[in-house]
Amino acid sequence: MATSYSSSFPSFPTARQVWPLQLQAAKMAVGINSSLSTTRIAADEEARAEVEVLNSRLEKTSQLTKKIQASLSRLESSGKSVQEAVGPILGNTRKLQVLGSNIDGIIGAIDRVRQPSDIKNNEEDIIRSGPDKAGLAAFLASVKRVNKALGDMQRANLRSNQQAVADLSKLLTSGNTQLEKYFQKLLQEDSNPVEPLYFITKDKPFPALSQDKTTRLGLISAYLATVARSSQYPDNPVLQAYASVRGPYLTGTLQNLSSASINTAKKKNPDAIYRPGTNGIGTYAQGMEGAFLAEYDNICALFSRDEWGKVFNLTCQGAISELARTIRELNAHIKGSLTTDCYLAYEIIEIMSNLSSNMESRTGELKPSFAAAMKPIRETGKSSLAELLEETRRRVYNLPLIPADGAAVPVTQETMTRLQTMVNFLRPISSIMISIGDGGWKTNAASNGALDVVPSLSSFDVGADGQQIFANYSMDTIDSLLTSLESKAKPIARGRPVLGVFMLNNASIVDRMIRTSELEPLLRPPLPAVEKWRKQGIRMYTEVWQDAAKLIMEVQYTNRGQRPPSGSSASVDSAAILKGLGSKEKDAIKKKFEAFNTTFDDLVSKHKALSMEREVREVLGKEVQQMLEPLYGRFWDRYHEVDKGKGKYVKYDKASISGVFLSLA
Repeated sequence: MATSYSSSFPSFPTARQVWPLQLQAAKMAVGINSSLSTTRIAADEEARAEVEVLNSRLEKTSQLTKKIQASLSRLESSGKSVQEAVGPILGNTRKLQVLGSNIDGIIGAIDRVRQPSDIKNNEEDIIRSGPDKAGLAAFLASVKRVNKALGDMQRANLRSNQQAVADLSKLLTSGNTQLEKYFQKLLQEDSNPVEPLYFITKDKPFPALSQDKTTRLGLISAYLATVARSSQYPDNPVLQAYASVRGPYLTGTLQNLSSASINTAKKKNPDAIYRPGTNGIGTYAQGMEGAFLAEYDNICALFSRDEWGKVFNLTCQGAISELARTIRELNAHIKGSLTTDCYLAYEIIEIMSNLSSNMESRTGELKPSFAAAMKPIRETGKSSLAELLEETRRRVYNLPLIPADGAAVPVTQETMTRLQTMVNFLRPISSIMISIGDGGWKTNAASNGALDVVPSLSSFDVGADGQQIFANYSMDTIDSLLTSLESKAKPIARGRPVLGVFMLNNASIVDRMIRTSELEPLLRPPLPAVEKWRKQGIRMYTEVWQDAAKLIMEVQYTNRGQRPPSGSSASVDSAAILKGLGSKEKDAIKKKFEAFNTTFDDLVSKHKALSMEREVREVLGKEVQQMLEPLYGRFWDRYHEVDKGKGKYVKYDKASISGVFLSLA
């Protein structure tokens, strides 16, 4: 310490350092004096005086040095005393600084311990009052502050805060629960079911939530979603709350359309064939699409994108369950009257498939739900193809007798009417045809159980043509019908002509109903099955007319006698021919005329007594005319003079018999 103080003063020469200087100066003076000449005595005296002055100053310097040394000694002693006094003070100061820091830390810790209690006291009144009284903005801000404080405390993990953490957790849970209830309350205010027909008939969009409601609901949803993501529960709790309110709204809104679909399936005449568009299922689907799309817009405004699909499925599930119930009831009705109402199944498949596709393209959702709801009706649509074929065979088998006049039976027209009606539902039927494959109805492929999902292109033969497969099905139906009719009629028909007319009548109805309907471009008549039965029917009918032909058919032997004249009938001289015949030959010709007249009149009478379709009567009349008229004309030309024009044996001349043939057509 003394050293540090002395270093601040200037350095002066000591006494020991001064004396050598004086001696050196004296020596220098003596040398100078001895060398000076006598002429310079005056100068010597002056130098001597200067030396004395110098010596005097050196003396003063020596005295000053001694005083300085004494002062330095006293200063050094004082510095040691100061150091001894100040050292303990410095140490105590440093201890006080550490103590102060510790005290500040303790005060901060106390503040942190007291903070949860302060937060609870500050926010509890707001949260307990609820969002209605406190206002949504203030309530939501309070809950957020509690949530933040709780998160900070949980991260600090202080043992002293455990009770405070529990209290804040309860307070936060209460706040979140109130927000969920408030969310439901706000939502319920705009969730009363509406009348869907008003929006459908007016072509207006279904109502959506108001902008004010959407804003408030969105704030609540966004906050609770943030809370959910930061907790062990990843799902936003208002997803289920939204579905619990809006789900019943959708179900209630669509309830009347569901009931109408079931009621319009009931017919005054149970045997009437279902006509397209007479059931309410189309309006039901239209209302469902409008309501679902409006709901999807609401959801997109309230929730984050990754939540849209989940909350949309939850919300629509009740309405789709009601749709599934409706389809099950309609399906039971269809199965009870399959031959007349199978077309309703095809219509439902088409309408619901379009609805499913539209919803998937707009929202990307609900396709599996619609597929599950449609499963029963799709099963019925597929199985109906084989069942309708079997029903046709069964109805033919149950016929008691075929008509005695060979008239067609009603089952033929009913079967063709069914095929004509099926063309009106060609799109859904084509999809069914493709899914079961060509000929699938023969192996009852419709009951294979592969019906859980809506058919997609990946499940189809990409090269399959649904319309062509339907054409094949139609041809199988026609062939099965005519084959069954022939098998039923053959054992009980009264003669082959009646059987022939019966088959021709039924085949004619089939052919006519193809040509006069939209079946024509699909089946491109004449169909081989129809042509086969037409030719067979003509052959069976004309067999009996061959008996009449044999009576007037002559065999001429050209190697026996004169060759008969050829050329026109005008060149034939009946009298000359008869003149060359004997009495027995003439009697035989008379008997032939008589037998022919009897047989021909009987056949004409039976022909006119049979019930024939217009086309059948024309065809058979021409066939009989082409078979008999040339034969009779030649026979008459040769032998009509056998009764000399009295008409006793020759009942018909060529003109009169031609008139009879014309009356047959």
